[in-house]
Amino acid sequence: MLTPSRPVIKIGISACLLGSPVRFNGGHKESRLCSETLARHFEFVPICPEVAIGLGTPREPIRLVGEPTNPRAVGTVHPELDVSDALTAYGERIAAELDDLSGYILMQKSPSCGMERVKVYQANGHPVDGGGSGLFARALMQAWPDLPVEEDGRLNDPVLRENFLSRVFAHAEWQRLRDTGLTRKALVDFHSRYKYQLMATDPLQYKALGRMVATIGKMPLDEFAPTYFRQLMQALKKTASRGNHSNVLQHLSGYLKRDIGSEDKQELQHLITQYREGVVPLVVPLTLLKHHFRRHPDRYVANQAYLQPHPENLSLRNAI
Repeated sequence: MLTPSRPVIKIGISACLLGSPVRFNGGHKESRLCSETLARHFEFVPICPEVAIGLGTPREPIRLVGEPTNPRAVGTVHPELDVSDALTAYGERIAAELDDLSGYILMQKSPSCGMERVKVYQANGHPVDGGGSGLFARALMQAWPDLPVEEDGRLNDPVLRENFLSRVFAHAEWQRLRDTGLTRKALVDFHSRYKYQLMATDPLQYKALGRMVATIGKMPLDEFAPTYFRQLMQALKKTASRGNHSNVLQHLSGYLKRDIGSEDKQELQHLITQYREGVVPLVVPLTLLKHHFRRHPDRYVANQAYLQPHPENLSLRNAI
């Protein structure tokens, strides 16, 4: 059941992660995080590229061979079975057809869907150090460089999970803005809303994008907007450190300096320090900060995505 309070957000996903028996051995790799928790918040679009290009279930496994930067996907028993071009073409087709996705979750280690570190075998039968990307996944990521993409295994890391889903909601917000008719004012307002999120993930790009937005009137919007958004999504892809989060919390607490007393200020500073030192999770100082802003509203702060970049009941900041 999707959460009704927000517009529907679509995420592509490797079908096996939702429990579909599409693996080479007729099995699946169901992720309860995806099929139960995230399914309440997103509309998943399940895809198995290997089945989609005509490989049966069960089937002969495939693997990547050759150069890691440009491998081939061939059968493990019959290497004359080469589905490289078919997987790449299908990735390009999906990218062209499903332009309303705001994220993609891929099956790790898969020669078709793996995002990175997929084994690529040399002629001597040994894998190359570092590996490569699955061919379907690579085609997707090349066609959609701005799309938040993550692997299921990496989503077990609470920091990576929070970062990925924050980017998904940012991407979806940009899509809605673009679809309703992007204006220079709307872009400036969008950037203003993501200022503190940027400060947390990439302080240098926070400044660079600020300078960039200040020049928005100097080029056509249809040229400016894609460049801006690509740079924004690259900046948001960096995971925020405790130090950067603490810096943002300090900046936000500055808006309360005339509204709360010395004891409240000391308590807030104490919790920010405890968070920086790893004693408490991010949700603790944030909860107190939001409590004070409910009592002393500030329109600019209330509009900041940083305070609630994703639904509260996802509890993403309870473990970071």
